[in-house]
Amino acid sequence: MKIAYFDCFSGISGDMILGSLIDAGLDFNNLKQELNKLNIKYTLAHSKTTRNGISGTSINITSPGKDKSYTPEEILKIIGNSKLSPDIKSVSQKIFSRLTNAEHTIHNGASHKSSKKVHLHELGSVDTIIDITGAVIGLNLLKIDEVYSSPLPITKGFIKCAHGILPVPAPATIELLKNTPLYGNNISAELITPTGAAIITTIAKTFDKLPEMQINSIGYGAGKQELEIPNLLRVYIGDTKEKYRKDTVIIVETNIDNMNPELYEYVAAKLFKAEALDVYLTSIQMKKNRPGTMISVITEEKNLHNILEILFAETTTLGVRTYTTSRFKLQREEQTINTKYGKIKVKIGKLGNTVKNISPEYESCKIIAEKLNIPLKTIYAEVNKVIKK
Repeated sequence: MKIAYFDCFSGISGDMILGSLIDAGLDFNNLKQELNKLNIKYTLAHSKTTRNGISGTSINITSPGKDKSYTPEEILKIIGNSKLSPDIKSVSQKIFSRLTNAEHTIHNGASHKSSKKVHLHELGSVDTIIDITGAVIGLNLLKIDEVYSSPLPITKGFIKCAHGILPVPAPATIELLKNTPLYGNNISAELITPTGAAIITTIAKTFDKLPEMQINSIGYGAGKQELEIPNLLRVYIGDTKEKYRKDTVIIVETNIDNMNPELYEYVAAKLFKAEALDVYLTSIQMKKNRPGTMISVITEEKNLHNILEILFAETTTLGVRTYTTSRFKLQREEQTINTKYGKIKVKIGKLGNTVKNISPEYESCKIIAEKLNIPLKTIYAEVNKVIKK
């Protein structure tokens, strides 16, 4: 499995990500060819530079309407109407949505739901669009399966932007970094930009030490500022020695014996909407011989805060348990196959290049079964029949 590990000793920004990937071997012409599918006017250039004696790649983006700021709706439309692949569109739009939500929370308040009230200012520029989609495209071109990151440095000081003088980290940045491992230092400069925070917190599996890997290439992306430390983002690209994919998750548990059973379906739906990886119920015997239910939630660390809020707001629990554990997984792919009932999605589990498991995607089968008024098990049988051919 091919992975990328971002060593953020001097923070992270969108242009530093692009610079590091190009420095590590990303073909610049291929990157531009893909970015041109956005159908926006821009000029992208890269050059070699040094920071504290270390060579890296610097990125420069210009556009005719440099001061133009796109709205969130316009940006999502630009990506959606592009000729980029569906996967690249999906991840890029997810990053932009998280960036928009962070700006929305900071400047409009959590009670306002309409993204139309959000003004992205600098974050709605062509630069930001190229930085975000370029990062997703670059990782795709390099055939990176998973992304990891070091913990991120939090600095001090102030910056000047469209909203005025703001503290470092910028409010939108620190909003994006909720539930992300951070550490402080005494540098007075903005090391983590909102764009960099949005990208890395969306794509990185974990923020921890370097995983076991064989490093094949190393790249350095140069930041714009001259600092007392090398203002560079370092990326390691290589292969893991693990046969299986491995990640770290948090399990949240709580025992309940005094809640209306009708509420469990609603609670589970809200937990899944908050990006819980799994939710399951276990029947248990509690004190005073009361029958009870244990709610278990598997989640990534970045979503833990939202999971806890839902459990305390929507259930009768007074406390929860959490513990961290590792998972070993097959490499997962999603494909669409043709059946006599129509196109149906299937999930494929692979170990290297060997297919270990193939299973129909429930929602895809359900839609066809309801549309054609055919038993769901018949759809499953047809999918399995096609798979075995």
